[in-house]
Amino acid sequence: MAAVRPVLVFVLIGLLSGEVSSVQYFGKLIGKLSELHHGVSGEVYAVDSRTLYIKDFTYDGQGPAAYFYAGNTRTPGNSGFRLRDEKGSGEVIRRYRKEGVTLSLPEGKTLNNIKIFYVWCEEFAVNFGDVKIPRNFDYPRPVKVDQLQGVHGVSSDNVVIVDAQTLLIPNFSYDGEAPDAKFWVGRGSKPSPQGTRIPDENGKEKPLRRYDRKTIVLTLPGDLTVFEIGHFGVWCEAFTVDFGHILIPQNLNVPPSLKMLGVSPQSKLNCEVLQDSTAFEVRWAMAGESIIVQLVAKIDNGEYMSFGVSGDESGSVMINGDVAVAWIDKETLKGHAVDYYLKDKSQCSGPTGSCPDSRFRENSDSIRMLNAAQVNGYSIVTYQRPLRADDEYDQPIHSNQSTPIIWAIGPLNQRNEVSFHSEYLKTDKFIHFGRSPKWNCPAPEVEQPMKPKTTQDEDEEEAVTPSRSRNNERRRGSNNRGNPVRESEGSESERVASRFEQSSKRGSNKNSDENSRRNIPTPAPASKKDAWTIPPIQCYEPDDGVFYAQMGPTGGKRGYPAITGHVGWGISWYINGLLIPEINVVRGKTYTFVIEGGLDPNVPAKYHPFYITDDPVGGYEHQSAEDKKKIRIFAGAQQDKDGNVYPTGTGRLCHWTQKGDMEAEDFASFGAYQRTLELKCDQGEPGVIQWTPDDNTPDTVYYQCFTHRYLGWKINVLDSCDEQPAASETRIISVPSPFDQEENYEKNGETM
Repeated sequence: MAAVRPVLVFVLIGLLSGEVSSVQYFGKLIGKLSELHHGVSGEVYAVDSRTLYIKDFTYDGQGPAAYFYAGNTRTPGNSGFRLRDEKGSGEVIRRYRKEGVTLSLPEGKTLNNIKIFYVWCEEFAVNFGDVKIPRNFDYPRPVKVDQLQGVHGVSSDNVVIVDAQTLLIPNFSYDGEAPDAKFWVGRGSKPSPQGTRIPDENGKEKPLRRYDRKTIVLTLPGDLTVFEIGHFGVWCEAFTVDFGHILIPQNLNVPPSLKMLGVSPQSKLNCEVLQDSTAFEVRWAMAGESIIVQLVAKIDNGEYMSFGVSGDESGSVMINGDVAVAWIDKETLKGHAVDYYLKDKSQCSGPTGSCPDSRFRENSDSIRMLNAAQVNGYSIVTYQRPLRADDEYDQPIHSNQSTPIIWAIGPLNQRNEVSFHSEYLKTDKFIHFGRSPKWNCPAPEVEQPMKPKTTQDEDEEEAVTPSRSRNNERRRGSNNRGNPVRESEGSESERVASRFEQSSKRGSNKNSDENSRRNIPTPAPASKKDAWTIPPIQCYEPDDGVFYAQMGPTGGKRGYPAITGHVGWGISWYINGLLIPEINVVRGKTYTFVIEGGLDPNVPAKYHPFYITDDPVGGYEHQSAEDKKKIRIFAGAQQDKDGNVYPTGTGRLCHWTQKGDMEAEDFASFGAYQRTLELKCDQGEPGVIQWTPDDNTPDTVYYQCFTHRYLGWKINVLDSCDEQPAASETRIISVPSPFDQEENYEKNGETM
């Protein structure tokens, strides 16, 4: 039980930052992500100088080493830097389906320093989607407005609109003499009875007490934002008197409420395990003169979890304790957090027992319920309470010393009040709530489930499953560095697994990034378990010796990775409609390859020049200078007068695209999967290369992508062809030639 923990710690962060509001304001729109590959899409907003928010972010999770990236040039590349995701980490990003993602720039970086944001695959140097930051972009920032000045001593320094739901009132004063003064907002330029009460800094809506030059932070209630109000001030509700107000400017360019109460999204939280068997945890963060607490436990329906302050400062004592009793109704999924005073070790009855504060006196509940969620059996309840004691039924929480705590788990009675606890704290326990943030709980890592169920089931599993396998394997692969090694023919899997390439500057491509690049690691070997059987293209087929080379999906775990033993990055070559088939050719015969892998080198995710080589890895453009000297190219590339190698196997992009919602792994055979594919082509003309293998051609060569590694597979070069056809459920798809038969094909088959 201890190893499995829900990950909704960021519910607490969201509540601290104001995301309990459902107002659809995310900051200032930068633009939409270009939809280059792996289904990447979404709208990118600037939250403030160091925070980005992606609305409806979508990514299929199939890239082996994709990260959120930003850079100070307008071209995506390895010279950029990673951003921390919504978990506060910079690990390989998971699958997303129209989700909101909050990202933070590293310390010392602001939107003034970056020119592009993108989703980047480090292992294959591929941009999956990007958005450019406009020049002189005016990102949202807090706005300082007028000072409060009025009757009953109301005054302040200049009020700061921190974000869309948060106001900072520095050095606020009020004499406390009026009977019903409230913080107040409303439409228009003047306060009126039609306005809205604003809870004080402790979340209470009771009449204001005396303030003497006190700096306070206020949060607009519910969905209300500063864009919907015209004024803020102090209003006597009972007597409809304005004690002083200021105007709220229109068309504000302020952040959305991501930094409410001074706690930023990337801040660490505190966490302590209370009981391991029920995975009972308390998480918290200080918020001005209040504290926000999140309770997490795996409890049954009809059970409560309680947590709070001991009735005795010397140790953990139940009598006179002050606790929050929290639970979730699993039928309605409504959450509850109630302020309790433990007057006696019995159920609440009349004026005695363990009772809600409100049973002793009306309006004495000091708990403000914020959020609740039920995830895979875990109850998660978040609430806020003041640090100080509001009344005789409350105990203070000290910020400068340790506080003795108590907790319990037990059944609710018919009145939804506590019955005798079944689990409780049996020793003294102290917590220093004001300590520097420290996480003493299991790490809340996430991973996609191995086999998706329903959307709801998958969401729940992603929220509670620690990442212990796939992402760790990717990280191990990404940390392997070494020198290039050239091993003997015939052991491709072993050779690729042990080969660590050095990256180099791009050759003669005018659009290449000339900055130094990071070493490109070799992915960890993939499992060959349950691989589909892809029939090879025999030496006698097709009759005309024409091969159509197009792009398509890897076929999940049973496709490219299982067939080759290499980790792919989501796409592969399809030859005559087959996923990376082995091709058998005969020496002395001329073969024509019609190339439809992309034309535009400025869009790397859609640019896949085809070439034939003795290198089982591919991606010649990114090989080290030392490795390039050891590699032979037989077709699909030429040298310019300066000796630089450039690709010639380019043409419009055609991509086999799956129809329907089934996962590739759900198909028993490639033939069944193939029937769900349809070919989609961009405008333009295909490219053509011709190749005649000869006596100097090795017995095994490879068709590859010039700009990306691990997209192709083997070509077996034979001396003769005398085999006969064999039946197969998988069909070689006949694609009509797009060329006029009278047009001459350009021949680019020189051996280098």
